[in-house]
Amino acid sequence: MVKYMSPEWAVEYCKVLNASEAYEKAGETWEGDFIFQADYEDGTVVRLHMDLHHGKCRGTKVVGPDDTAAFVMSGPYANWKAVAEKELDPIRGLLSGKFKLDGDMAVVMRHTKAAVEMVNCIMLVPDTEL
Repeated sequence: MVKYMSPEWAVEYCKVLNASEAYEKAGETWEGDFIFQADYEDGTVVRLHMDLHHGKCRGTKVVGPDDTAAFVMSGPYANWKAVAEKELDPIRGLLSGKFKLDGDMAVVMRHTKAAVEMVNCIMLVPDTEL
């Protein structure tokens, strides 16, 4: 099993995104890297940097609290889990305050289809454990 939001999971997720024709098409105009931050109840914070460009994932790595990206989306792990289970749409999560975004919200809003396809790919990572 590969723990969701772990560094190992992120590497596999990048591969799944790159194999997705739907994500490639939806993200074809996207330019900008993302840090996805999960805050766990025990105080642990995991920050995954993803280099997303024109419908492809060019790489991923774990980053520290001082690392930056064009966009940083953060929230409790429970909310990220709800996204993976398709119980929470990530854009609605942003708009309702369940996630915080550092970066240009207007740019993100123009790429909601890419966000949907990213969610569709989450559970395609083999042996994902939530």
